[in-house]
Amino acid sequence: MKIGFIGLGNMGAPMAANLAKAGHEVVGFDMTDVAVEGVSMAGSGAEAASGAKVVITMLPNGQILRAVANEMIPAMAQGSALVDCSTVDVDSARAVAEQASAAGLLSVDAPVSGGIGGAAAGTLTFMAGGTAEAFAKAEPLFDIMGQKAVHCGEAGAGQAAKICNNMILGVTMIATCEAFALADKLGLDRQKMFDVVSTSSGYSWTMNAYCPAPGVGPQSPADNGYQPGFAAELMLKDLRLSQQAAESADADTPMGQAATALYEQFVEGEGGQGMDFSAMLPRFEKRGRG
Repeated sequence: MKIGFIGLGNMGAPMAANLAKAGHEVVGFDMTDVAVEGVSMAGSGAEAASGAKVVITMLPNGQILRAVANEMIPAMAQGSALVDCSTVDVDSARAVAEQASAAGLLSVDAPVSGGIGGAAAGTLTFMAGGTAEAFAKAEPLFDIMGQKAVHCGEAGAGQAAKICNNMILGVTMIATCEAFALADKLGLDRQKMFDVVSTSSGYSWTMNAYCPAPGVGPQSPADNGYQPGFAAELMLKDLRLSQQAAESADADTPMGQAATALYEQFVEGEGGQGMDFSAMLPRFEKRGRG
């Protein structure tokens, strides 16, 4: 299959490379000068999209997605599919889906979970929104780039699932870091804290699989100086998207709102940019009640 791939950054490049390794003809485009093994480069997004059965995008935000869609969609053949793997606002995902449908195209919004490591290893999880026909066309490619794809519903449902999941993730990471910082001040050994909580009602992914305390639990970014597996600024982006969606849907999300404010303070005012989102723990360690 001929595949256009637009957005060859830290996530897009290994995803495109995995498609090429599987035998697909992949034509890529990125605003920066990049080289990806097995991928031939086009001079524009429209050129990459021309003649492709599927065009995949991995872009920074909804505004850029809309701009790229305006360029690509007229170049795409009727019946081909636009698969957006970016994490963007739900309104942009739905607007691009409507634009694609009006042009006779299939479309899927399919943000991913699994990070750069998952992109390289081909173990991503895709949360997909769109028609059953569109999902069926994209699913074989999801199987190459990832280990799981869930069809969440109509257009925008993939973004909704990603945003809700990551709002939970941000809130629970803050709670986990707060609890470790409190345990420290109470004189409780961190390993004992982990042994209790990881097998009790405080169990969570942030405690058991991605523990923010160095030397406790499985290997995590905390054991590597909080070098990012998932950067704090990306968590802030997703939390802001959750609050944008909550405002649009008139949903009360006080914990999501509080988590957004804390990550905003951490990233923009406390040097958290470029650190893993679990680096909230040393942040809380340094702070007192006031």
